[in-house]
Amino acid sequence: MEILADKLRPKKLDDIIGQSHLIGEGKILTNLVKNKKLFSMIFYGKPGIGKTSIANALVNELNLHYKFLNATINNKADFDTAIMEAKMYGDMVLIIDEIHRMNKDKQDLLLPYIENGTIILIGLTTSNPYHKINPAIRSRCQIFELHELDSKDIKVGLKKALKNFEDIKIDDDTLEYIANLSSGDMRFALNLLEVSYYSGDKTITIETVKKINSKPVFFHDKDGDGHYDVISALQKSIRGSDVDAALHYLARLIEAEDLDIIYRRLSVIAYEDIGLANPGIGPRVMAAISASELVGLPEARIPLGEIVVEMALSPKSNSSHLALDAALNDIHKGNTGNVPDNIKTSSTTYLYPHDYPNDWVKQNYMPKNLIGKKYYIPKNNKVEENLNKLHKEMRNEKWK
Repeated sequence: MEILADKLRPKKLDDIIGQSHLIGEGKILTNLVKNKKLFSMIFYGKPGIGKTSIANALVNELNLHYKFLNATINNKADFDTAIMEAKMYGDMVLIIDEIHRMNKDKQDLLLPYIENGTIILIGLTTSNPYHKINPAIRSRCQIFELHELDSKDIKVGLKKALKNFEDIKIDDDTLEYIANLSSGDMRFALNLLEVSYYSGDKTITIETVKKINSKPVFFHDKDGDGHYDVISALQKSIRGSDVDAALHYLARLIEAEDLDIIYRRLSVIAYEDIGLANPGIGPRVMAAISASELVGLPEARIPLGEIVVEMALSPKSNSSHLALDAALNDIHKGNTGNVPDNIKTSSTTYLYPHDYPNDWVKQNYMPKNLIGKKYYIPKNNKVEENLNKLHKEMRNEKWK
């Protein structure tokens, strides 16, 4: 039995919902059809936004012979068969889903035929092709990012689908509810509509839909760009002291059940962004991580939520790691010099600070060419202000 999403797959570009930056009067894909010309290309974006539909519409409107393969499911023999067909027809469009998973053997097999025009490649992927696809393939393709569909786009698709159901009864609020649940995934929305229809008495209400699925679609590819965007957003929200945004991005990572990346990122933030402004945060982050590991999900969210709130509300300072980076920069430039004689292992002139009042004595520690060099510049927070005050007093020899 053909599912609704496949039955309604557009045959023409004009039937595609959304993607107005690529389709429409004067837009690139529409112009390609008008000019009866097609080049190798890659479409990337989230699931259910029209990648396969656009590929099918292009080959249908241009009346081109094509073959559809999946880089994960189809083996090398399937790709050999596709090449034989392409040679027989003179040219052919090869649509490859999940192209970012295509291994080197398959890529090496296809490359010569893409180069000589025997095969026109249309690659489909949810991952950023600039990161995930072999440069040799990528350089021979035009790359197009597909935009997310909003709830209005989804409702348009759902309303078009209603004519396929006999005596269906559904109000606008229920259509809106399905559209919001889909989170921009047209295929999910159509499938949910179809299941709701056939699992009841042809009358679909919000309650009907809730019995089948009350949880919004959540797409989180741990290998995709979006994953790293969320991690980046978590750190930047904590750094920017936006506690609500920080909790939002933490929730997304928890929903993806990626605790390891949360642990690593919070450990980095504790020292990179909070640092000396709140020196106790590092051990408290480790304590929260230990508690989370001990209890596991779903309870792990409790210590993680608490520590993220504290981190977001905490004063911030990056002075210590900036100081070290400045020192490393000198090392990379070769600006080092010799260790002063008085602090060498064999020194007889070293002054042991603990033998002096307040455990401090004036002596030189820097290489001669770096005397007076300042790496550490304190920030304006209570901890660093106090430390800096003490440091200045020592350097001013008030504690002799």
